[in-house]
Amino acid sequence: MKVLLDENIPIDLKLEFLETVYEVFTVKELNWLGIKNGELIQRMFDNNFNVLITMDKNLKNQQNFSNSDLTIFVLDAFDNKIQTLKPFMQNVIEVLKSNPKSGIINVRV
Repeated sequence: MKVLLDENIPIDLKLEFLETVYEVFTVKELNWLGIKNGELIQRMFDNNFNVLITMDKNLKNQQNFSNSDLTIFVLDAFDNKIQTLKPFMQNVIEVLKSNPKSGIINVRV
């Protein structure tokens, strides 16, 4: 399973996946910074990504995911500091283990 961390997610959160079987990439390391959501989603399809982790709460209003195979985790946090988001990653990894259905999953801690 290929996971993409959106540009609003600290790149160091990739380390939370070290002991998992998932291939995790960041928007930054793929040189996809600043790309609009529609094009980002298309690039994810073109590169066989399965999961996007983001803090963009408006994504569901901007894109139609009804016919998509992507699973989008939207982290409902008050900031994007690594210490705030680390607990969210534990929840995300637990959900990923259960092979979630495609669509948007709101994650709270």
